Amino acid sequence: MEIEVKFRVDFNSLRAVIEALGASFVREEVQEDVYFSIPLPELLRVRRIPNLGKTFLTYKRIADPGRNEEFDELEVEVSDFETTVEILKRLGYKEDVIVRKRRLVYRLNRVTFELSEVEGLGGFLDIEVISDDVAEAKREIWEVARKLGLSEKDVEPRLYQELIRERT
Repeated sequence: MEIEVKFRVDFNSLRAVIEALGASFVREEVQEDVYFSIPLPELLRVRRIPNLGKTFLTYKRIADPGRNEEFDELEVEVSDFETTVEILKRLGYKEDVIVRKRRLVYRLNRVTFELSEVEGLGGFLDIEVISDDVAEAKREIWEVARKLGLSEKDVEPRLYQELIRERT
């Protein structure tokens, strides 16, 4: 299971705090996500990461749609972004929204920090742990969140595509 909590943050100021916490910088990614219209609690997207020369097809099932914190995820690397999008369209899937972001990825032990500047939305931090022990993963997430000065009031429970859809 992928367990994550998303926070609204100031991208620039939080970057220094994450580094001061001792997290190691892993990589920078520029991402373009095409989400397709399928009923929640399922998500279907094609992600292009041009600066890494990678494209992924991802299916996610949200364990608790009201919280958007626990995901069962299947992902496969594909060779061609446009062709993958076209295949899904020909199968009857409709494009929903496109999410573009710059993402900095950090790691500290089992915890991954994904600090994102999302086009049109601002700064976000996803704190993520991959684990079958959901309670322990959430404990780890909240332990580091508190060290970063984040609380429940900073949580953004909506998905990026929901936020983009609301904006338009």
